[in-house]
Amino acid sequence: MDAQLRTIAERCRAGAYSGRMTFPEIVATLMAAGFDGYFVDYRSATTTYYLPDDASVVLGNEPTDGSLAAAFDAAGVAAEVRRAQENAPDYTYRGFCTRVKAHGCAGYLVSFPGRRVVYFGRTGEIHVEHFPT
Repeated sequence: MDAQLRTIAERCRAGAYSGRMTFPEIVATLMAAGFDGYFVDYRSATTTYYLPDDASVVLGNEPTDGSLAAAFDAAGVAAEVRRAQENAPDYTYRGFCTRVKAHGCAGYLVSFPGRRVVYFGRTGEIHVEHFPT
């Protein structure tokens, strides 16, 4: 992966944590650059950004509070997604990460071609969010 694409991924990751970029802005930026998705892994504290040719770049996540709960609470994860979509005044991505981990979310996969995000727990339970139309 070339340096420019890595820089775009780094800018999007930093924009999420700082609050300078919303999820729709991040998706639009990554898609315009040619990415087809990314994977956030809370257990390894990494995010992997993928191109259609399977090239990828792995970046470290910023630290978040709390630990990963053993049980996956799909309704709790869905509620946190709704809160993020509403862009509540006190919403932060760092807080989102802390809260979904408390609901047992081990990570999530964002698929641009599939227009969805798949959140998953330690034992394979999932919650699927489709991109708004």
